[in-house]
Amino acid sequence: MPESGQTWQKPFKGLPIEATHVRLWTAGRVKHPDAPQIAHELFVAVLGSGADVIEMTLSTAGPRIRITARGPDQIPLLYSHGPGWLIVSGLARQSGMTTDECGLWAQLGERR
Repeated sequence: MPESGQTWQKPFKGLPIEATHVRLWTAGRVKHPDAPQIAHELFVAVLGSGADVIEMTLSTAGPRIRITARGPDQIPLLYSHGPGWLIVSGLARQSGMTTDECGLWAQLGERR
């Protein structure tokens, strides 16, 4: 039987002040205690690469939560695996870059 889930997407301006809004937006939709911090770190990494708009996506399926931050251009290695990446990889079960290398994602919840 497939696990039901939900998806939320929202574009945020590429401004540092928006990081606070990303945390609040995430906390209002998913209840995992690490989700706001992970969303923040993903947002800041994409912001650091110079994106003027960052699309945030939250997806749930059963106990799993996937958080994605995506900008319009490819993310340089410096921003995709910088200091925030250590926080993300420490809190998330899995994490990586999107296939087009314009975004970063992290998954919380059970391992399969």
